Amino acid sequence: MEKENLTLLIMAAGMGSRFGGLKQIEPFGPNGEFLTDYSIHDAIDAGVTKIVFIIKEENLQDFKDTIGKRIEPFIKVEYVFQKMDFIPEGVVMPEDRKKPWGTAHAIYCAKDVIHENFIVINADDFYGRDAYFQIAEFLKNVKKESNKEKFGMVGYYVKNTLTEHGSVKRGVCRVDGENLDLLIESNIERKENGEIIASPLDGSANFEVLENEMVAMNLFGFTPAIFSYIEEKMVEFFKNHSESLATCEFLIPDVLTDMIHENRADVLVIPTSSKWMGVTYKEDKDYVVSSLEKLIDEGVYNRELWKK
Repeated sequence: MEKENLTLLIMAAGMGSRFGGLKQIEPFGPNGEFLTDYSIHDAIDAGVTKIVFIIKEENLQDFKDTIGKRIEPFIKVEYVFQKMDFIPEGVVMPEDRKKPWGTAHAIYCAKDVIHENFIVINADDFYGRDAYFQIAEFLKNVKKESNKEKFGMVGYYVKNTLTEHGSVKRGVCRVDGENLDLLIESNIERKENGEIIASPLDGSANFEVLENEMVAMNLFGFTPAIFSYIEEKMVEFFKNHSESLATCEFLIPDVLTDMIHENRADVLVIPTSSKWMGVTYKEDKDYVVSSLEKLIDEGVYNRELWKK
């Protein structure tokens, strides 16, 4: 794949309920930069040349006036709205649904503007430079194997993703060789005795996670083939959740798990040494700000990130 055909899709339609606001436009850098600024900067260095934001339509001007204004001189930018009624033909949307359908639907909303291999991230996470170079390298060389699609997912050591201020939601990876077998969506917390305990969201029994076990942080690498699979799975999702469509979520880990177990895709787990940072709780912000300042002092980033 040519360098110019690599897109970064940034999921920015969600609100940070525990943090208490729109985290995506919360300043963290010394000149008002968002965490997304640093993600885009790292992705450009890794070979990305187009950015697609998935946002709520009402937030468009906020994004254009802030991060859009900063990055548009450096890279092509497109904005896509996550609308609840952007669903496959024949699917009926319930009248009492109040929020978007989840991460798989967010990715699906970008299908008309992405025709090349692409990276997916959350807007409100700091993933680290190594993660972008790893996933970009994968996407530059990926090829479909026999009848199976080949996708990638960056895996983080759980010790590099925790906060001191409470539990965090992570997908604990179960790996078969180098490929993902299962993601166990869980709330994870380090206890006072040092143990890291995962509480699966499906209500199954808690279990201990070792520090060097891998977790998913919604950093994926896809080919455009993912869009047709998401559409197919969305139709199944609506049929299977007909009684809970007001509240249930259509998530990309679930789509990938189905594809893996149907033997239709392999998802390579790509380890990274990067340390994740984010603001799950308001108390996390000071740590993130000071960590960015340290990276600037070390020369990883310029103090004026977007200075030409």
